[in-house]
Amino acid sequence: MVICTGRPLRAIHPFLQELNLEEAGDYSITFNGGLVQQNDTGKIIEKNVLTFEQVQELITLAQSLDLPLDLLSEEKVFNVATSTDHPSLYSTMNPLLTHLPTLISELQEDRVYNKAVIGFDQAFLDAQIQKIPSEIRESFEVIKSRDMLLEFMPKGVTKAYGLSLLVRDLGLKQTEVMSIGDEENDLSMIEYAGMGVAMGNAVAQVKAVADIVTATNEEDGVAKVVETYILQEGSD
Repeated sequence: MVICTGRPLRAIHPFLQELNLEEAGDYSITFNGGLVQQNDTGKIIEKNVLTFEQVQELITLAQSLDLPLDLLSEEKVFNVATSTDHPSLYSTMNPLLTHLPTLISELQEDRVYNKAVIGFDQAFLDAQIQKIPSEIRESFEVIKSRDMLLEFMPKGVTKAYGLSLLVRDLGLKQTEVMSIGDEENDLSMIEYAGMGVAMGNAVAQVKAVADIVTATNEEDGVAKVVETYILQEGSD
């Protein structure tokens, strides 16, 4: 089992512990496909990050939209002062990370920037999303991962991208992969997998492309689909 998430590795440690996925040979795909990492050591197997020039583009965009921008650099989050009236809500979504209020002039060019996010009230965020220029969408992967969270990754970096790299590195086949998800940022890996599974509580776009729709999170949907399509087949 591989956790594929928009979060950094540190933010999913409690889940890795609970699922006993911290042994040698366990992997996670983090930052929406931007990193493929070993769970036991944190060693990065594959990496694709934002350039400093792209970071500057996103700062300018956030300022024009009057929205707060957060830059994720490994396990640190730089809360950039791009809006004076609209404080970021990202720290409430990922409290396990280190959040650092940061002036634009304090950003270091040689730092790794994995992705940028905007976390704010859904109604205002959705209205501002409509104003994002087409050239931004052509230069970045722009996707909502939660109702109140908009994310920006390097163009081409998706969960399917990260998953395809791990599949290649492990010598597996695309047809041997099952992907399970519920949010918009899961869409690419649901389409990529040999068997794409949507949770019962998934957004409509994910359900539309999935091969199977399982039960909801609260109804043990993941356990049910794994038991039906992996454990039972493996016992035949």
